[in-house]
Amino acid sequence: MATRSAQPALPPRMEAAFSGLLHKLAASRHQAHKLIGETSLPRWCRRPLFFFLGYIAKADGRVSEQDIRFAENLMAALRLSKRQRRKAIHSFQEGKASETLPPFSGLTLRLSHRIWPAPALKMAICLCHAAQLKGRPLKPRRYRCEDTIDQIGMPVSISEDIFDSYATQAWGDLSEAVSKPVTLEQACALLGVTRRDPVATIKRAYRKKVSECHPDKLAQQELTPAERALAKDRLLRYQQAWELIRRHH
Repeated sequence: MATRSAQPALPPRMEAAFSGLLHKLAASRHQAHKLIGETSLPRWCRRPLFFFLGYIAKADGRVSEQDIRFAENLMAALRLSKRQRRKAIHSFQEGKASETLPPFSGLTLRLSHRIWPAPALKMAICLCHAAQLKGRPLKPRRYRCEDTIDQIGMPVSISEDIFDSYATQAWGDLSEAVSKPVTLEQACALLGVTRRDPVATIKRAYRKKVSECHPDKLAQQELTPAERALAKDRLLRYQQAWELIRRHH
């Protein structure tokens, strides 16, 4: 069975901060600028943030309206003054014009993330959000996003966890795209969880999904034969997803 290989564990302090930020991201309905508005970002992160956003935005050869709108939303969330907005726009334009990342961009984040991981993790969430503005990111945006995350000293593997979170909550239910979950990501998406969630949390999500289409519950409803067949099929897929996740753990 094809599943993504296990990734090295994050340092405990980073793991705790990352898990907390992912929960806050979900609570903000996967709007990264809202997360930044609620949790703030140090002033020294602004220049690399907008530089990297410009770099990712140019991945497709042309900056889209979604890229500009997201940058503007971040400026508003950070409560930038007119002068600070001009600096942010200038950094965005520099990133847009750059074909490669300067070797020392994000240096402060690389030096600080082991002691204070939150700023770099928030930056990574913003960069992943920028990569998926049009939905599931294609290779050019994804590769540029991974380059920027590596540049700030974060393990590139965290982008997978961030994208997993978007897949289960923001990109729609993937259950309609597959007849049977064959990877861990598909199984988690079916149950509306991520692979970083505790087994107990995943099990609760599984039971809730099963209860929605269990025959005993549906017997009390007036359903057509087609609706009953659909519910039976959904129940089977939830069971397959849980079994795959259970074996993985």
